[in-house]
Amino acid sequence: MIESLGQNYARAGYHARQVWGQRPALLLVDFARAYFEPGSPLFGGQGCVTARDNAARLLAAARRAGRPVIFTEVRYLPGGVDGGVFFRKAPPLRVMERGNPLGDLVAGLERRPDEPMVTKQYPSAFFGTSLAAMLTALGVDTVLITGLTTSGCVRATCVDAMSHGFVTLVVEDAVGDRAEEPHRANLFDMSAKYADLVTSDEAADYLTTLQQGDRK
Repeated sequence: MIESLGQNYARAGYHARQVWGQRPALLLVDFARAYFEPGSPLFGGQGCVTARDNAARLLAAARRAGRPVIFTEVRYLPGGVDGGVFFRKAPPLRVMERGNPLGDLVAGLERRPDEPMVTKQYPSAFFGTSLAAMLTALGVDTVLITGLTTSGCVRATCVDAMSHGFVTLVVEDAVGDRAEEPHRANLFDMSAKYADLVTSDEAADYLTTLQQGDRK
């Protein structure tokens, strides 16, 4: 009998669930207009729209619960001199040059003045930024990740969040990609080794439970 992939991973003990912390933060990764406008080379279609809509609901829940909310964006100097090999390898990133409106936050996920924006040039929100130090200073122990794209900056951020010692939750219906195949494959892999997958409803319930003083 041939063993399925799911059976193989289960036998090995992958997809173990974690104990979630008491001080979560919500991370919204790269919800730029570039993923939503059909003329953009980064246009991601319905998967990105669904992610945005669910992230908006979770954003409202995090704000009501008084939890830290942190946005990220990708921005480059003209010509991408600060983007190095990544900028050269992925030419569509040119739409993220400073001054291009495609790099702005998409409507519906407006940032409040007291909510940090982490500007980055590479896939992970932790690489070359102050994000880890900020989360530590805030006393955060758990990071809920939403954003774009699942196979790119979400995955890179997920791996680095875990590597920095944060319990990592990927909100599976609040992350998106331009195709279902890479979206699902990367969710599977993140769940196996780096993060727990949760729905936006589960994530909102988690925040509400904490707000009421109950333990997860």
